[in-house]
Amino acid sequence: MADFYELLGVSRNATPEDLKKAYRKKARELHPDARPDDAESEALFKEVARAYETLSDPDSRARYDRFGESGLGGAGGGGDGFGGAGGGLGDLFDAFFGGGGSPFGGGRGGPSGPPRGQDLEVVADLSFEQAVFGANVPVTLRTAVACTDCSGTGAGSGTQPVTCSECNGRGQVQRVRQSLLGQMVSTGPCPRCNGMGQIVVTPCQSCSGDGRIVTDKTYQVDVPAGVDTGSTLRLTGRGAAGPRGGAQGDLYVHIRVARHDRYRREDINLVTDFPVSIAQAALGTRFMLATLDGDEELEIPPGTQHGREFVLRGRGVQRLQGRGRGDLIVRVNVQVPTKLTDDEAELLRLFAESRGELVEPHEKGIFSRIKSAFS
Repeated sequence: MADFYELLGVSRNATPEDLKKAYRKKARELHPDARPDDAESEALFKEVARAYETLSDPDSRARYDRFGESGLGGAGGGGDGFGGAGGGLGDLFDAFFGGGGSPFGGGRGGPSGPPRGQDLEVVADLSFEQAVFGANVPVTLRTAVACTDCSGTGAGSGTQPVTCSECNGRGQVQRVRQSLLGQMVSTGPCPRCNGMGQIVVTPCQSCSGDGRIVTDKTYQVDVPAGVDTGSTLRLTGRGAAGPRGGAQGDLYVHIRVARHDRYRREDINLVTDFPVSIAQAALGTRFMLATLDGDEELEIPPGTQHGREFVLRGRGVQRLQGRGRGDLIVRVNVQVPTKLTDDEAELLRLFAESRGELVEPHEKGIFSRIKSAFS
């Protein structure tokens, strides 16, 4: 027989966690269910199980490290031959059945009864202001709700569901099969009642025995201040109703925020570009800025340059799930006129001359260009 450590593919100083991980990997690869009719894999599977059983127990591992297999006394470990102190077979069952209990006792099994309803998704469209300050908005969706005629039971008028005789109301049945290690027991949904635990003999005419009907439903959603496009809110228990009295799923509300004609968001700050003329930037001015909180007077001092920022503290977006608001940032956009009257152009030339600035006159028309060519 090969070395136990080599069988598991670990070093001799492997930790118990390393042993468990290696064993589970090997067990999944070599289990007879994974490789049916492969006698060599079945034999190797038994060897791997015995190797892990031995090395997972500190006492038997110490004897093996010192004396090899001869030190085990033919028992393969310090326990009962099927797990011992290390619980080898229990770990094997965990590897294939998710820790549902002993393979010889049937296990705990999973939940039974009516299944939970589906989770649903819906998009809520908000105005820019609603996203900044928060709002209570309605969302309408098509969903499954409990049938009122049968109160969600699925049974017709004057009747009730009856306990399933195959699973005795548990919703699950056990299946026993023989393997090299003995009887293996797995648990699954009852095929007769589909895991419900009950059977509807006389179905409700309104819902055909499902216990729910599909209709349009509107919910009011409390949207917190500070959300933005891409934010998602979870409403627990607002999804589709489960069949025949099953719990409701959850509703996920995806936020979509409309653009603003003046402001845009940069994180929790609001930003706007404010146009001013050359004269206003040079001489200074005052104007009323329409913020989301109301009108605010803003002063543009003389000599303001293009791109200068003015900050209004606390006039931005509420910090989501936190305190405080961002700022409102006003970026000055100095605009150069593209069309000038003759008088305006003359005034600018005089202004440039007074400052010693060189400007080139721009003559329009074909005759002016011909004149320039022969001058």
